Amino acid sequence: MKEAIVLLNMGGPNNLREVEMFLTNMFNDPAIIRTKSNLLRRFIAGMITLFRAEKSQEIYRSIGGKSPIVNLTKALIQKLQAQVDPEVVVDFVMRYTPPMAQEVCSKLKLQGIQKVYLIPLYPQYSSTTTASSIDDFEVTARSMGWFPIMVEIKHFFTNKTYNECLLSLIKETLNNDDPHEFELIFSAHGLPQKIVDGGDPYQRQVAAHVEIMKDIFHREGIYFRGVHLAYQSKVGPMKWLEPSLESMLHTLTKKKVIIVPIAFTIDNSETDFELSIEYAEIAHELGFQEYRVSRCPNDHPLFVQTLKELYEKMR
Repeated sequence: MKEAIVLLNMGGPNNLREVEMFLTNMFNDPAIIRTKSNLLRRFIAGMITLFRAEKSQEIYRSIGGKSPIVNLTKALIQKLQAQVDPEVVVDFVMRYTPPMAQEVCSKLKLQGIQKVYLIPLYPQYSSTTTASSIDDFEVTARSMGWFPIMVEIKHFFTNKTYNECLLSLIKETLNNDDPHEFELIFSAHGLPQKIVDGGDPYQRQVAAHVEIMKDIFHREGIYFRGVHLAYQSKVGPMKWLEPSLESMLHTLTKKKVIIVPIAFTIDNSETDFELSIEYAEIAHELGFQEYRVSRCPNDHPLFVQTLKELYEKMR
């Protein structure tokens, strides 16, 4: 039976021309804009895209004219492919920008793939990310008459190897300095409170992940001045998860901080621009002496090992 491992993520513009596509597809996703009316959703998506496209292009222009997410994922794919049976195809699908499900499903169908292991690259489960990506792949496959056996994983924030990877990246960011001199903030992508109140487990899983990392710090004898959880990337006027990263920065008296993007596995505009540029400017205005952002796992060897473990566990 021919098998494939498919990694799923939200994607990001491959060039400035794709910024509008990215915004349009994202805000037309029923998991993002939750209205029963498709017509109303398209109208809302159109208005958001209209007002955000130019600013978003400026953001991507400031980090090289595109999102780093696709090239970083390609590097991850190559390393994972080298770690599994060469007969197993390793590929990836982006939710809102190429390569999207239609393209990848068509390719895998032509290759005669009969079993697919879906691994969303979101450590914690959310209906807005994990479920949206899985559903999109499965619906697309069925729509073209391709019916492989599909095995999926919902989250992996408890995986030991993955958390060793995060620890390694945090140590790298600390760079042999005294951890007690630093506040550490785990920054997670925000979510409207209404979605959490509706039963989405994302907030609970993020909080549980922070507690796991605190236990690891204690085991390793790493004692930061404080370890906190905050949320970034709020959009629109509705109530979102709190505290926000900006408000958290305002409360800290020790002006040395390390930011760890706990909800992302691959660097993107939220890490390379929002955390590394936008919030860095806020920290500078607040008088921070040190403001450091930990890199995402990307193609770190321990993250490659994590994905291999997840695949082997699903077999």
